Amino acid sequence: MNDLLVGCSAFGILHTDKDPLLSLEDQFRMAAESEIFDYVEKTPPVDEIEEYKRCSEKFNLPVRCGIWFYTVGKEEELFLQNLKIGADMGSVLHTAQVRSYHEDGHLLSNEEIAEFYLKGFDYGEKIGCLPTLEIHVNMWSEDFLRVQEVAEIIQKKGYPFRLTLDHSHIIFKIDNPIEQKIFDIDKDIENGSLVLDPFLEKNICDQWINSNFIYHMHARSTVPNNPKNINAKHPDGSIGRGIQYPFIQPKPGEYHENWNEKLLEHWKLVVTSLINYHYSNQQSPLRQITTEFITPTDYGGGFKYSVFENNVACAKWIKKSIKEIKLNLHNT
Repeated sequence: MNDLLVGCSAFGILHTDKDPLLSLEDQFRMAAESEIFDYVEKTPPVDEIEEYKRCSEKFNLPVRCGIWFYTVGKEEELFLQNLKIGADMGSVLHTAQVRSYHEDGHLLSNEEIAEFYLKGFDYGEKIGCLPTLEIHVNMWSEDFLRVQEVAEIIQKKGYPFRLTLDHSHIIFKIDNPIEQKIFDIDKDIENGSLVLDPFLEKNICDQWINSNFIYHMHARSTVPNNPKNINAKHPDGSIGRGIQYPFIQPKPGEYHENWNEKLLEHWKLVVTSLINYHYSNQQSPLRQITTEFITPTDYGGGFKYSVFENNVACAKWIKKSIKEIKLNLHNT
């Protein structure tokens, strides 16, 4: 069993989206000087690979994981290219967000999703950067019950199913009727086939954890019925969906809602459940956890609180939780 490392998304190494952009070297310096992160997560643009390598070596912060989003029927070669970039950077994983719809406009079938994953699987194994599929809104996996269906197709072909769990996309839909209308998951919740609340039995996160699917985790806190982001808009004029809740108390004027630490309990429970599973099961495939407080519209865009300070605080809490869980398991 590997000991868990905690990293930071390169997209979260800034304070707000109103601040001047930092140089890559300053981003790595900022992450390193926090003295909490073990690595950075990023798939560098091709023309920045050498600069990423230089900064990674200078500040002793590996780029252990890559990330990108893909449209099936259009970006299969990009998938392989990004796996190669990851291998060249020394990344052990590449998390793939796969859009719900094919390039020609049709809703992807489970078989098409499995086929896309498997196109990268053998190549990733060969070069040492392994693909995972991510739980994420606007992607096929937002229809949460399909995850098990795709996993079964892949496993029946003799391959392991690898998942990146970003459960912020689960938690913010609890008690959120608007969000539950997407892919009609409200019907799944009503008939009992889908349980979002991690405090309830047979909840979906526990099912994925206990199925040994989770190789990687993204840690960005949300709360049930998370407040929408009224401070940022998409090009079509719609406001942010609200998939980020400050981990630490914002200063006056930094956030548009009253902050309540108790509301974080649902999100925290999934993190500690996964950590506990990892250290209780020799077969756990989990490798690392990346904090991912970021500034796009659906997340922290337009807010005045520091996403980096939230990443640091969250990483400290995760490492403290790891230490406590390991100690408790050792004493039992």
